[in-house]
Amino acid sequence: MTMVRHFCLAWLLALTLAAADAQPSAAEKPVLILVKGAAGEEEFGKLFTEWSGHWEEASKKAGIATRKIGFEEPGSTADKEQLLRAIENEGKAGAGELWLVLIGHGTFDGKEAKFNLRGPDFSAAELAKWLEPVKRPVAIVDTSSASAPFLTTLSRKNRVLITSTRSGQEQNFSRFGQYLSEAIADPTADLDKDGQTSLLEAFLMASRRLTAFYESDRRLATEHPLLDDNGDGLGTAPDWFRGIYAVKRAKDGAELDGFRAHQWHLVRSATEQQWSLELRARRDKIEQSIAELRQTKSQLNEEEYYRKLEPLLTDLALLYEEQSKTSQAAGK
Repeated sequence: MTMVRHFCLAWLLALTLAAADAQPSAAEKPVLILVKGAAGEEEFGKLFTEWSGHWEEASKKAGIATRKIGFEEPGSTADKEQLLRAIENEGKAGAGELWLVLIGHGTFDGKEAKFNLRGPDFSAAELAKWLEPVKRPVAIVDTSSASAPFLTTLSRKNRVLITSTRSGQEQNFSRFGQYLSEAIADPTADLDKDGQTSLLEAFLMASRRLTAFYESDRRLATEHPLLDDNGDGLGTAPDWFRGIYAVKRAKDGAELDGFRAHQWHLVRSATEQQWSLELRARRDKIEQSIAELRQTKSQLNEEEYYRKLEPLLTDLALLYEEQSKTSQAAGK
């Protein structure tokens, strides 16, 4: 009996350890750090709370953990210090996406851009330093005025950047945050009809609604959103896109933005949720390679182009077959 008992205990321990190993680590799970800045006036405070609420609702729907800063009554730890700790605590590596969403006011003195918090503000340069150790995929959404310098300062490979303005000189109150918060989980913003709204699609829909606001109000637009996801720090305006594809090219032939942002989804479809982080990362990498190859199509002869395209499409097909078998084995 003793031997049987020991065997059973060992077997249960092995199962427990295996289950623990199967659980994704903190850095393998997506997380949203939601920062609500200093309101300045009560009117703005109500708007920032409303817009933040849209992000909270979307993250709850997606089952994503949310770290909120600037929502509770001010305590002994300044909001700036809380943000730094949140970034440090959310894991430095892994496949899980880190979303950093800033809702509030911004300033630019001609040299340095800052996001306004209750207490000490933080600059784009400070945030860049805090994010240096973070190797996981990062999306930074700055919906404040004068936010463009955050894009140029924070742009890196494996990051998606969205700002409300194209210049630090656009310092009027920004309304882009409203439309983006409404679009991030809006099914009508699903432009390619795959059952989920990507960060790119939300950016494009929010930009459309922002333009419509200024036009209907007969006002000159004082904010022009930008998106950067290729690491060059240049950013692409929404009017460069037709559907979900950028159709214009910079004069210097810079790589187009948009494809990586279209792989980011806060709320994933039921089909997408069946993909493991590992398989999704492999798929996204192959699809990114295909997108990059297509950008060079005009520079290659037809035979060379298809010679390079064929192995990528083959790898992608094999990956989808692997995912199909995995889903079937899991009874999905």
